[in-house]
Amino acid sequence: QVQLAESGGGLVQTGDSLRLSCAASGRTFSSLTTGWFRQTPGKEREFVAAISRSSVATYYAPSVKGRFAISRNNAETTLYLQMNSLSPEDTAVYYCAGWTGSSGTVVSGNAYWGQGTQVTVSS
Repeated sequence: QVQLAESGGGLVQTGDSLRLSCAASGRTFSSLTTGWFRQTPGKEREFVAAISRSSVATYYAPSVKGRFAISRNNAETTLYLQMNSLSPEDTAVYYCAGWTGSSGTVVSGNAYWGQGTQVTVSS
């Protein structure tokens, strides 16, 4: 089993930056592909960014590419999402996830999810 816990969300203004963290415990973190997803009320959870096990490859949704940066520290078993130039459209609950499959954008194999952290961007 893997336990994931997000932190770093909050209320910011348009143009501000935030860095989300996801601390992992349990199963070997480095064996998981990891990523961030977000969800707003009434909508399906959507992919934001993902990173391969060894950080060689990163993937981004078109809506965040160039503004967000995903990274991970396997030694500290932590996943990060640096979010810059935030806009109200980025308001959502952000979830981190880890999965055993190798796909960079599709959660596959055994999957683990955090509880989510709220990000609110005011205009």
